[in-house]
Amino acid sequence: MQKFIIEDSFWNIFPNAKIGVIICNGIDNTVKHNEKYAELILEAEKEALKYLQNAEFSKNSVIKVWREAFQKFKTKKGARASIEALLKRINNGNHIGTINPLVDIYNSISLRYALPCGGEDIDEFIGDIRLTTAIGDEKFIPLGADEDSPPYEGEIVYKDDKGAICRCWNWREAVRTMLTESTTNAFLCIELVDESRLEEFENALKDLSQEVQENLGGINKISILDINNKEVVI
Repeated sequence: MQKFIIEDSFWNIFPNAKIGVIICNGIDNTVKHNEKYAELILEAEKEALKYLQNAEFSKNSVIKVWREAFQKFKTKKGARASIEALLKRINNGNHIGTINPLVDIYNSISLRYALPCGGEDIDEFIGDIRLTTAIGDEKFIPLGADEDSPPYEGEIVYKDDKGAICRCWNWREAVRTMLTESTTNAFLCIELVDESRLEEFENALKDLSQEVQENLGGINKISILDINNKEVVI
């Protein structure tokens, strides 16, 4: 029985964090209405501008909180939270392109709520997945590359028995477990470090679950993990 486990080495650094997980089974992620998802992302981009009221990009609270979080563990130089990467693109006047329905849906939710969202193909996992600190020898081939780029010792990573799945917490994911059009079972997550945004975090999870259900079918289940609830069956 596969599990997602958040280990104490993570909680020692982020005792008040919450990780929302949605396990999706039996979805249809094939591209049928590409223009529909392009419109979904475009609307989310417009909504996301409300989080960027400060002209100095790094001073906006949704950016600042993740910059501070990334200072608490070893990271690759220049690594930023996934939500910062999305918001920076729209702040610079660029659009987020479509990839496949599931990725487009979680990118739209990420923008609408200014929270990091990610996803992986469950059927590509080897053993349990863990959110933990890296040993430093985990195999990791990032999207867009073909060379091994293992995490640093002490870096926050998602990993399974074969290697790292996502480096620097939510910065860069591995090609091995990425979501594709053929994905039918998916692991989705939303991450919270700002306790004042708990209600938005919970609403984001509900909206993500609903969007997946309505557009891709299958069944899905939401779980929220925290320091008192550290694992869930996948």
